[in-house]
Amino acid sequence: MGAVTDDEVIRKRLLIDGDGAGDDRRINLLLKSFTKWCNSPGTPEEGFTQYQRMVGTLAQCEFSMGKTLMVYDMNLREMENYEKIYSNIEHNIMSAHEKITECKKEIQRAKRIRKNRQEYDALAKVIQQHPDRHETLKQLEALDKELQQLSHIKENVDAKLELRKKQFHVLLTTIQELQQTLEIDEKSDNDDQSQESPMENSE
Repeated sequence: MGAVTDDEVIRKRLLIDGDGAGDDRRINLLLKSFTKWCNSPGTPEEGFTQYQRMVGTLAQCEFSMGKTLMVYDMNLREMENYEKIYSNIEHNIMSAHEKITECKKEIQRAKRIRKNRQEYDALAKVIQQHPDRHETLKQLEALDKELQQLSHIKENVDAKLELRKKQFHVLLTTIQELQQTLEIDEKSDNDDQSQESPMENSE
């Protein structure tokens, strides 16, 4: 038979002694009384009386043991109940952590939505400061017409400038030809004068 551990000894002692009200002593006395009763040479009346006392003591021990067993069973049920409560608390804590995490995500989403709305409002204010599309198209059409007019004016100016360049070139050519003609005439006059001078001297 294996060695009995301290826990088993304490458990058996508690089952025997109950709540510490002397059950262990009572059983020891019952054993001594039973041994004395077996070895006693007394009369049957004395033996019966002693027997009744032993039965009463045994009933008290049985009652105390039953009460102890009931307390033990109640403690087991309480432990099971506490374990269930502990499990429920752990489950509630996990659920609370999950809810907190989800709430944090919701807060982040709300902050992002709020930031987007603020950006949208700022863009809407900027857009409202500019004309609408219809007005912009009208302005573009007006600018396009003005650009066409300016292009037409530029073409006319370029044509006039080209004409003036040609006229100026003709004028320069005419001046050069006139200058050459004048130079030729002047040279011819000088030659005529030089021919007349010797003839005057001979006379």
